[in-house]
Amino acid sequence: APAALRDACDAFRARERAWLPAYALFRVLRRLHRGAAWPQWPSPWREGPEAAAAALTPALRRAVERETFVQFVFQRQWDALREAAHARGVLLCGDLPIYPAYDSADVWADRRLFRLDARGAPLESAGVPPDAFAPQGQWWGSPLYDWPRMAEAGYAWWVERVRVQGERFDLLRIDHFRGYEAYWAVPANARSAAEGYWCPGPGAEPFLRVQALPDPPALLAEDLGTITPAVEALREALRLPGMRVLQFGFDGDLANPHLPRNYVAACVAYSGTHDNDTTLGWWRGLDAAARARVREALGACREPMPWPLLQAVLDSKAALAVLPLQDLLGLDSRARFNTPGTLDGNWRWRLPPRRLTPALAARVRAALGAGGRCA
Repeated sequence: APAALRDACDAFRARERAWLPAYALFRVLRRLHRGAAWPQWPSPWREGPEAAAAALTPALRRAVERETFVQFVFQRQWDALREAAHARGVLLCGDLPIYPAYDSADVWADRRLFRLDARGAPLESAGVPPDAFAPQGQWWGSPLYDWPRMAEAGYAWWVERVRVQGERFDLLRIDHFRGYEAYWAVPANARSAAEGYWCPGPGAEPFLRVQALPDPPALLAEDLGTITPAVEALREALRLPGMRVLQFGFDGDLANPHLPRNYVAACVAYSGTHDNDTTLGWWRGLDAAARARVREALGACREPMPWPLLQAVLDSKAALAVLPLQDLLGLDSRARFNTPGTLDGNWRWRLPPRRLTPALAARVRAALGAGGRCA
């Protein structure tokens, strides 16, 4: 009934008041300015939600109401999707990027919480130092949090962000967890991410605020990259499971935590992540010495690659095993999702039609059973 729908929308609006009004207004203003980034908007629109709301015309106010209703409808549809998944024994895992984009409703509405100058431009931006993925480091371009100012407000903005996503998923992956212990800051005038420097993060306090919520979400720490004892200590103090990635495990170090035999129960194990090559592509790219180390670790391989590698993940002690669909389909490097530090050709892979067959389902179930992962 219309009245019931209106009441439900009003309840949604009240529950999400910390982000919804500014987000809906931002979407309307984005269309008004033909997709231009908010720093390019004229005043008063670029000054933030309070100044912009005061200048709205009746037509724009109606547009904001429509955008609010769209978000309400999306939430209802998402809730229905999640209920359908749960009815089939499927849980949903989400991902929380450590920073929002500079050109986002988050930064436009709450720029005081970010490291910006008086004109609203980033003083520094986010990235990571040089590593195996990127010899010059990665320069993400996202603005950095002003953590001391966040602390003054009890980390309310960050906690609300985690709460909203935590209510939509059964498990929430905290991207770049190491950035909460220390993060890489790249100055605005730097020539590459390699010119950045480490800054202390907020530590445990934001997470303790989340854990104090009435119904705290289940969190997973993405603890890949330059991981120090301090990062490990922070994750362990918060009792968050970390990540293990099989493709990182065969460097010859028998104590490598990514080697499947070294996985612990309190972790989530992946054959590869969205940032890795497919497991078949990775295997084909190994030299003879690396292949020998893999075969030594796996023992006799009765099936062609990548299935012995996938089975090693399923056979491990990890509480949760994640196998990308490209790996289950045995696809090569042409199906790679993302190459870190690059801008072109990423996130374009799509599932080919009619590839999820009963035969594949039976094979996956047999592998799960062999690994003790079937109910």
